[in-house]
Amino acid sequence: MFTLSHAVEVNPAGAEPVLAAEDVWRGLVMKAENALPFVPGMSRCDIIERGENWLLREVEFAGDTHRERISFRAPVQVHFERVGEGGFIENTISSSDHGPLLTFTFGLQFPGIEPGSPAERERGEGMKGAYIGAVAATLSRVREMKRNGEL
Repeated sequence: MFTLSHAVEVNPAGAEPVLAAEDVWRGLVMKAENALPFVPGMSRCDIIERGENWLLREVEFAGDTHRERISFRAPVQVHFERVGEGGFIENTISSSDHGPLLTFTFGLQFPGIEPGSPAERERGEGMKGAYIGAVAATLSRVREMKRNGEL
């Protein structure tokens, strides 16, 4: 399984409006329920089932369909598990001396590619930019929602 974590300061110098950890949490929950405004390239996001602190959704991203079980670990983490494929994505809010941090961690399995192989590393590294870009896109959208009074 290829894994990667990337953390960013929620409020780097000059970022306006300033986001509290609670703002980020509300944004992450909204993203889980409807990722379309947050994830460029996602063309469908349908909730199939819902329970206490979790939901099951089906998404279409870059032409591929995935089913994800999402667990909410309020107020710090949203955990996405790829159903039937293996792999996960986590969005975690934490604190630092510079304010809140948002960390995206993903672990993906690639069908037909040997785990731990150079091919797996190459495929994962090829996806790295998109996942790191997702951190910035998510915070940008949450900031826009706060600015517009949507949070």
